[in-house]
Amino acid sequence: MPEQPPDSFDPNEYDADVTREENVVQVVVPASETDGPRIDKYLTRFYPEASRTKIQRAIKKGHLKVNGSDVKKSYSVEPGDEIIFRLVRRPPMRAEPEPIPLDIVYEDEDLLVVNKPAGMVVHPAPGHRSGTLVHALLHHVDGGKVAANDDPDGSPDDEVVGLSMVNALPEGPDHPVVRPGIVHRLDKGTSGLLVVAKRDRAHQPLAEQFKEHTVERRYRALVWGRFESPRGTIEGAIGRDPNHRQRMAVVPEENGKWAVTHYETVETHAHTSVVDFRLETGRTHQIRVHARAQDHPLLGDPKYGGQRVRYGTQSQDRRAFFEHLFEGFPHPALHAYRLGFAHPTTDEVLRFEADPPAEWQRVLDQLRTDDGQTGRR
Repeated sequence: MPEQPPDSFDPNEYDADVTREENVVQVVVPASETDGPRIDKYLTRFYPEASRTKIQRAIKKGHLKVNGSDVKKSYSVEPGDEIIFRLVRRPPMRAEPEPIPLDIVYEDEDLLVVNKPAGMVVHPAPGHRSGTLVHALLHHVDGGKVAANDDPDGSPDDEVVGLSMVNALPEGPDHPVVRPGIVHRLDKGTSGLLVVAKRDRAHQPLAEQFKEHTVERRYRALVWGRFESPRGTIEGAIGRDPNHRQRMAVVPEENGKWAVTHYETVETHAHTSVVDFRLETGRTHQIRVHARAQDHPLLGDPKYGGQRVRYGTQSQDRRAFFEHLFEGFPHPALHAYRLGFAHPTTDEVLRFEADPPAEWQRVLDQLRTDDGQTGRR
């Protein structure tokens, strides 16, 4: 019997002559298959671990033969069809050291604090197999490799890897991330401070502090417009945007997770503001979603409407000004500037601050000069 993925495919489940070896399935469609299902849907029976979209992409790339000929994904299966289909899988997710410069703010034998640049993804995941913070960290600590298909019982330990291996490997085949040392994350476009666990003994105590919301976290953002009150609290459940599945949104409480964001305006301009945010909860895109819900999206945020002129005149010259500004600042203007926590092994209270990156100051100077400055608070 050819090798089969455990708990994913059983040829005896179907009234068909089926063999599957590694990534190739061969099927002779039985006489009982008279409903004429589309071939992309039919093949999901033999690849329950793959989405229909992934199968469609494989068909489009020419990895399907029916009776020796190419067919489209809409082809209707007929009794007696001989199908040979190859689903090409990408190699397992892995992380290995890459010589990427890092801004290390603090480091000891248990942990380190890094000032992450905007545009860097925190850990490897589909679509980001290299160039992440984890790759850079592994090089910094002179660590070893970590792969998604490592045996959890025999995977390298924190001494070998150089970073904590707590929750470092995937939770399941549908969650193929690799994240040694990662206790919390920042979005790709967000710059600022992150604490990373180098030893397993440090990871859980740090994670507990985040869970109990005792970690001090402050963010600074450039937003469109001005909040009605210079300081306040934004509340609302956050879940998937029903109209745009790639975004989050404020949704009815039963459809999301409750989120609380405190803010204080630091500086105002003609049509933008500098605002500090403090998270009481930690939801996906929380600051970006809550700010947008108040009609004050973060400047430069492509996902939540921050890359178009939201306030002021819509003149051609003004639109050109902001288009030029966004070309050099193509991500949300959000920076995690303060981080405070209790050291997981000494209980010493540590507190760090990092100024926003240089491009922030450039943008801020332009907003003060070209878009007008009406005062500070």
